[in-house]
Amino acid sequence: MLGADSAVRLTSSEAVLIAGSAGAVDALRQLLPAVPKDARIPVVVVVHLPPNRPSLLPELFAPRCAARVREPQDKEPVSAGTIWFAPSNYHLLLERDRTFSLSVDAPVNFSRPSIDVLFESAADAFGSTLCAVLLTGANQDGSLGASAIRREGGLVIVQDPSTAEAVQMPSAAISRASPQIIASLPEIADLIHQATKAP
Repeated sequence: MLGADSAVRLTSSEAVLIAGSAGAVDALRQLLPAVPKDARIPVVVVVHLPPNRPSLLPELFAPRCAARVREPQDKEPVSAGTIWFAPSNYHLLLERDRTFSLSVDAPVNFSRPSIDVLFESAADAFGSTLCAVLLTGANQDGSLGASAIRREGGLVIVQDPSTAEAVQMPSAAISRASPQIIASLPEIADLIHQATKAP
């Protein structure tokens, strides 16, 4: 499943992005506990959320995760050892100075936060040192961003559509971005652990 080049990219990653839509919360319950308390790099998560109420994802996942779990503030540094959740009704971007940026620009793919917005900004900020995971979802958000990450030399992992609650999102990413790895959730959990564990 993991070629030599992908293995190098995985263990040299400087950030891990995880994103999804329909069914993603259940998938994250399997993935995020794999992030160790002393994670050497940040993990940034975007899930499509209703715009009219606050996200409860940090509260939901904090008891399940060894790493710290929280939402970022605008211009806050992207620090390691933390799982960062995009807040409701804001696009979340990663800047070249390794800080977060929150935007209220128009929804993309009917969503704010948008996966493409995060992925494309992170590709520009982190280049080949980025690892992105795209999960189950019911639209094509993330596929263009995954393509941007691939163009910059980053590592793209997509959930096997046969294991996804909603196949549209991983299928679109496979078609458009040619990810290096297509895997089941248990396999992805192991990859996330490899990417984030301390040396």
